[in-house]
Amino acid sequence: MKKFLILFCFLSLSLNSQEAENVDLSNPYATIYTHLFFLQDASYQPEKSAKTILGLDGKKAIEKAIKIKRILDGKGLVVDFNKIPNNPNYNDTIGYSNYYKYVLFPERMPQIYVEKVDDKWYYSTETIAQIDNLYKDVFPWYVESLQNIIPESGHKNIMGIEIWQLVALIMVFCLSLLIFFIIKKITFWILQRVQHQITKSENNLEVKLVLKKLAHPISLLVSLTFVDTFFPSLEFSIEINKWLFLAINIAETIFWIYIFLKLVQVVMRIYGEFTETTHGRLDDQLVPILNNFLTGIVLAVGLFNLLRLFGVDTTTLLAGATIGGLAFALASQDTVKNLIGTIMIFMDKPFHIDDWIEAGEVVGTVEKVGFRSTRVRAADTSIYQIPNSKLSEIVINNKGLRLFRRYNTNLGLRYDTPPELIEAFVNGIRQIIIEHPETRSDSYNVEFTGFGDSALLVMVNVYFKSLEWGIEQTSKHRLHIAIVKLAKELGIEFAFPSTTVTIEQFPDKGNLLPKYNIDKERIDASIQKIVSDFSKNISRDTPTDNR
Repeated sequence: MKKFLILFCFLSLSLNSQEAENVDLSNPYATIYTHLFFLQDASYQPEKSAKTILGLDGKKAIEKAIKIKRILDGKGLVVDFNKIPNNPNYNDTIGYSNYYKYVLFPERMPQIYVEKVDDKWYYSTETIAQIDNLYKDVFPWYVESLQNIIPESGHKNIMGIEIWQLVALIMVFCLSLLIFFIIKKITFWILQRVQHQITKSENNLEVKLVLKKLAHPISLLVSLTFVDTFFPSLEFSIEINKWLFLAINIAETIFWIYIFLKLVQVVMRIYGEFTETTHGRLDDQLVPILNNFLTGIVLAVGLFNLLRLFGVDTTTLLAGATIGGLAFALASQDTVKNLIGTIMIFMDKPFHIDDWIEAGEVVGTVEKVGFRSTRVRAADTSIYQIPNSKLSEIVINNKGLRLFRRYNTNLGLRYDTPPELIEAFVNGIRQIIIEHPETRSDSYNVEFTGFGDSALLVMVNVYFKSLEWGIEQTSKHRLHIAIVKLAKELGIEFAFPSTTVTIEQFPDKGNLLPKYNIDKERIDASIQKIVSDFSKNISRDTPTDNR
């Protein structure tokens, strides 16, 4: 019975061994497993591994199979067999829908893949054609020459690492430091020249600090690229290469994120300097919005790259994010409308910051344009938050785009005012307008326009040069005071809604009607006096006004 059990166990082991040693090319998993299994030290049979290469004879096929494995080991690419499909009819419907194909490392080594030929899976003809070039990239020509001149003592092991590998590692590290310092100075000089060519200004201390911070990660990236290129030549174990290249890729991704964030800052700083030279301030408001938008894009792309390095399927994640984003957009249509409205406002530019606008029932000064809404401050200093979707659809009357501020009013004179004084009053106002520094002397109207219920109407229509509300009010004040002084000097009285009962003949009383002096010389002298006093007052007040 004991002998029977021993014989049974021996037969089982033999059958399992034969099964393990069989060449299986029925699916992607079997082909890749066959290739790598028969190149391991414990099961080294390269002629069986070469069966995964189609169309080459024995020696050439073995050479290609070994080179494929060395390329993967040199780049630290560890095959995860749990992710390899074992479906004989596997079809990558996301990226390769036309034929049966499986790429081992689509992001880091897309040139190496297997494909189905008839009923079996082999390394593709494109892969075989590129193997020699890939091998030269990973292991340059000097690698074999250096290994041939390494003495026997250089192959002694210290903690599993040969002495020549330690020496070469130190040399690569020192060279990378030297490259870092050289590239940093060159990069900083180039960035200074580029910045000077764009802005046409000297670099101040703040700009130099930003450029130095930008030159630092660029130099580190060049140094890491140098290490990434030459480290496979040191022929460390695949485990060491795996973790080292993972660390290098993570560092490169972080540095790229940092570089693009600094580039966003530099570009926004240059754009900010440009917007300061433009007339409108809406461009100034666009700077922080663009800065936040570009920063978000850089961080999102960088996060996806980091997840990809840790083995996360970013294609599936992106597809899920797209579906989730669509659902989110449907649930937040108002937010999307406001965002589109913001884009339309910045494209059409119907107003600028500090413009006085009328938008529906809202009247006030534009203070800020945000992602969602626009802030308008009314004359009573209250704040209106208008959604950009609504603001982009309604009619906007932009008072800030006026060439001049129009002022129109009617002055009411008593019905008993003589025609001579009416004419003199109108001419006096015209001369005041001509002398006023804040009114257009080439475009105004002062006319006796009609008869009101209780007054003779004199229309005054003028245009103020300044578009600022405060200066306009000051200009009105000066114009009104001059008109009142002119009326007083001429002896003209302003009418107001009233009922006057006049008794022309009253016992022991004289005539109650006002007495007007229509002497022409006196009228001309009065007008000249008022206009002269107005001009003197304007000349005295102008230096302290600082308009």
